[in-house]
Amino acid sequence: MNLKLQWLRNKMSSLNLQGMIISNPINIKYLTNIEAEGTLLITPKENIYITDGRYVEEVHSILTLFDEIIVYDLKDISKEDYENVFSYCENVGFEENYITYSTYKECIRKYRINNFVETEDIIEKQRMIKDDEELQKIIKACEITDKCFSYILEFIKPGMTEKQIAREIEEYYRKRADGLSFETIVASGENTSKPHAVPTDRQIKEKDIITIDMGCKVDGYCSDMTRTIFVGEPTEQMKKIYDLVLKNQEIALQEYKDGANARQITKMIESDFKINDFNLIHALGHGVGLEIHEAPFINSKNEAVLKENMVVTDEPGIYIPGKFGVRIEDTVHITKNGCIKLTNSEKNYIII
Repeated sequence: MNLKLQWLRNKMSSLNLQGMIISNPINIKYLTNIEAEGTLLITPKENIYITDGRYVEEVHSILTLFDEIIVYDLKDISKEDYENVFSYCENVGFEENYITYSTYKECIRKYRINNFVETEDIIEKQRMIKDDEELQKIIKACEITDKCFSYILEFIKPGMTEKQIAREIEEYYRKRADGLSFETIVASGENTSKPHAVPTDRQIKEKDIITIDMGCKVDGYCSDMTRTIFVGEPTEQMKKIYDLVLKNQEIALQEYKDGANARQITKMIESDFKINDFNLIHALGHGVGLEIHEAPFINSKNEAVLKENMVVTDEPGIYIPGKFGVRIEDTVHITKNGCIKLTNSEKNYIII
């Protein structure tokens, strides 16, 4: 039996669920490794994957007998087949944070469901804890990201545009990974004051500050790293803010461990920023896995507790509107007694 599906069945049993409809493609990928469009049905006796006929062969090539999943072509399923899938189920679960209300009503009608029950993100919560195979994929993605950063430092020259640098990063990833975790952020000068800046035609200048937020995917699993670099010697104001961000990024790394409270760590960083007349305007971090932003979310409103084998980011930043900003981010693996950095690029003043 597929161990993740076995876990899900055990969890469903504890929640008095006899069936479940899984339509979120990220959760399907997590449970089965299937990426082809379709719906996964967990019934009392069988695991069923319904997909378009164009994808049947692809799905069969991914699955093994060990997975114990029956694959059906959408066109081969009758109205009666749908109605019989959950005929002996008192309660059937659904992903309330993924499907629309119209889909909810359609599922009740099509499958003749007696009681359609919210599952309260049971799969997303399980996804927070990575197994060894998942960790290895994230580690590889992070290693590629570190190498890409070393490469791009040699590539950047005054006169290049933010878009040119972003395209070079993306081309590097396409040759060595399965693509991007997210759209690459390359911001320079005053654009660095925008946390989610989009690369522009602004040219890199002497004495510039540049923020690069980058990540790739390996078999669906993401990496995430941000570095702020300088073209020539940074100003004293830039140094002051960079030092403050780096200090707090390192403080958070020291606090990240099994049992640590996300809210308390964030409050600690926010407090030090406020003493220095700055604010932490975004979350301190977030989970990383099949999605670039997934639970747990590390911010001052979330009482989430970090647990062993979570993978999260640590990314404090300070932004002065219209002038510049500094953000430093690492992806890290939570362990019993601390954390292990998975992105290891230089963080002291990086001057090109």
